[in-house]
Order: sequence, then C-alpha cells, then structure tokens
Amino acid sequence: MNLESLRKKIDEIDNQILDLLNARAEVVKEIGRSKAKSSRAYYDPSREEQILTRLQKMNKGPFPASSVRSVFREIISASLSLEKPMRVAYLGPEATFTHIAALKKFGLSASLTPMSSLSRVFSAVERDQADYGVVPLENSTEGVASHTLDLFIDSELKTCTEIILNIRHDLLARHTELEKIEKVYAHPQSIAQCSQWLRENMAGKAIIEVPSTFRAVELVHNDDTAALIAEETIRGLYQLHTVCKRIEDNTHNFARFLVLWKGMSQPTGDDQTSILFSMKDQIGALSLLLQPFVHHQINLRRIESRPIPNRPWESVFLVDFDGHVQDERVVKLLDDLQAHCDFFKILGSYPKSKLNAG
Repeated sequence: MNLESLRKKIDEIDNQILDLLNARAEVVKEIGRSKAKSSRAYYDPSREEQILTRLQKMNKGPFPASSVRSVFREIISASLSLEKPMRVAYLGPEATFTHIAALKKFGLSASLTPMSSLSRVFSAVERDQADYGVVPLENSTEGVASHTLDLFIDSELKTCTEIILNIRHDLLARHTELEKIEKVYAHPQSIAQCSQWLRENMAGKAIIEVPSTFRAVELVHNDDTAALIAEETIRGLYQLHTVCKRIEDNTHNFARFLVLWKGMSQPTGDDQTSILFSMKDQIGALSLLLQPFVHHQINLRRIESRPIPNRPWESVFLVDFDGHVQDERVVKLLDDLQAHCDFFKILGSYPKSKLNAG
C-alpha cells in the first residue's frame, strides 16, 4: 500500500476508535445514573485498577504495553468527567512531583487544585471541598514524610490507592539546543539529584536555585538562554522542549504518594493494607507485633517508624502488608495486633500499585 492509502486506513481506524469512545461514554453515563440512585461513590479505584490490569494483560502489541495504562487512564478520566469532574487537592505548587502523581492517577480531565500545605490537603477532603487528596508519603532516598504520618494520626481519612513514581529529571527549555543554554533554574533538591551531570555538562554555566519548579518554568518561558530541571510531564504541560533526557544521578530513586478519601476500596484480589500503630511499653513489644504476621501467614511488605511529637522515646509505626481488611486472615491479624497497641489505625486497603513511569 502507498502512503496515501495507509493514511486513509489510519483515518478509518481513528473514526472507529472515536465511535467506540462515544459508545463507551454513553454506558458511563448510564452507570452514573445508576450510582446516583444508590448513592454509591462515582469513582472506584479498585474497579479502575481491574480495568487497567486486564487491558495490559490482553495487549498483544505492537502498541506499547507501557502506554496502555496511560491511554486508558485518560479515557477513564474523561469518562468520569461526564458524571462530574473529580475534585483533587494536592500539595502544591504546580509542577511538583505530587502534581505529576495526581495527573498520572486522575488524568487531565480531573479538576486539580494545589494546596499550600499538607494540612490544607487533609482539610479540603475532610470538609468536602475536594473528593480526593494526593500527599507524599516517602522517598526511597530520603525516607518517610513525617508530617504526613502526623496528620494521619488525628484524621479520619483513609487512603484508597497509592502512586509510585520513578523520579526522573530532564533538562527542558524553549528549544532543543544545549549550546544555547547559559543558565539552569531548578529547585535545590533537583540540583542535588543531578549534581554529577551538571558538573560534567554545565561547567561555567549559572546554576540558579528557585523555590519551585513552577517558578523555574516562569523564568524559562521568556529566556532562550535558560533551561530548567523537571520531570518530562512538565514539557507537555507548559509547551517546553527536551534538551537532554534522564540527567538524574540516581536512576533508582522512587517516590510514593497516597490518595486520601473518606471511604474504603473494595477488594480486587491483589491488595495491600496500611496501618499505623504505637506499641505498649513492654519488653519484646515489637516481637509480639511481628509474630501475628507469621502465625497468619501474611506477607509484611514494609515497616517504618516515626517518633511521636512531644512524647520522648515513643514511636508510631507504619506497616504495609498483603491482603484486604475484608479478608478473613487479615481480620484475625488485626484483632491480634490491636491487643498489643496503645494506638491503632487502619489507613486503608487498596490495590497494589503498578509503577508509574516518571
């Protein structure tokens, strides 16, 4: 087939895709009306994960498997906006990794609102000013975000899903010519994470710290001699170009974010549960808390500790393990654990995360 014939075939396929998207949208509207009658939540993260996982497994190529999730997440996002736009609060400002995490989870059709502090994200969801909140929990190189755990202790909110990003950095500008760059704007953390590349490739150039990536975007937009360090998603959001890709020193740096809401996700068959607790002060307390996981044969995925503010020598533990709070074995495990705790809270059960490319 010649080029013109191939292009005509592409047009025909695109027309079919568009017809199917509209057919899907009609079904979504019916589902929305059904949910409204039964007062059910219009967004179900467990159902979304089942859809995305099933489609990834079905994909036979040559369409990239890694793109299946991102394409269908936007389709789901746009479809949900037919019921009502999802209101999502996140720790701002714009262009942060928390912003990117929110975009990768909820898509471009959601209404995303940056908040000036973690407490404001919690408050927005608690006061029904937002349906969901996105907050950072931990970084593989810097550990747990302690203030997030502190806020969970006093909040009734749960988490319905997690988002894991591979922290990647690109050099972005209004053009693609490295030799034109005389200065680089970046948040201090980004500069530190790309220090080796900057030494080798930007020697003699000005490396300028700014309070946020969004401020760097503003400065670069009016200066052809300037570039900024940011995640690749920023390029599309602010009409920039990639000068150099993957300039971070550590390619195995990951960040984990939690999505806040007022409900509890339904089981998917591949879930994990997060809990917070503090131990009673007794000999072998931690050993007593670990034994039930062995007894009930439940895989302990992660355990982190955090000092409790204003209570010297006492800690709160964050624990992730396989299973859902509705599973019989997990119910028994939680009963055993609570018997040894001064404070105990279930943060939520939710689908195990698939890595979101950063």
